[in-house]
Amino acid sequence: MFSPETYKRFDREVAKYPADQKQSAVMACLAIVQQEQGHVSPESEQAVADYLGMPAIAVHEVLTFYNMYNQQPVGKFKLNVCTNLPCQLRDGQTALQHLCTKLGVEEGGTTADGLFTVQKSECLGACADSPVMLVNDRQMVSFMNNERLDALIETLKAEAR
Repeated sequence: MFSPETYKRFDREVAKYPADQKQSAVMACLAIVQQEQGHVSPESEQAVADYLGMPAIAVHEVLTFYNMYNQQPVGKFKLNVCTNLPCQLRDGQTALQHLCTKLGVEEGGTTADGLFTVQKSECLGACADSPVMLVNDRQMVSFMNNERLDALIETLKAEAR
């Protein structure tokens, strides 16, 4: 299922825990799969479960609990917009809708060119800076009004060229 290099990366993560607790590396292993494949397929879930000696449902529970794991292919730029209540009160839903309209996708969708996926997100812990969003699960951006959203999209498009 995975390359020898992937298994070496898994081994390095598992080595961080006592031998009887190798399941503790599940999040790291899922992150490795996603880095290499872009998402975590059901087959990959099963392979991680087999590797770690844990039930497949336990891996699935981790995968579905955290929104940083992609269960299907996503665009080059994954845009997670916080829509929890504090961000809702400060235009989080408006920011999400603006992105969807600008990019021509529905929430959860990916643009036809494969560049952008727009998703709702649970609390990102920056309520005072809302609306906030996370780009590719790594970069937090704050105070995202329509002008800042438009500028971000143009910057990301330029980066993709």
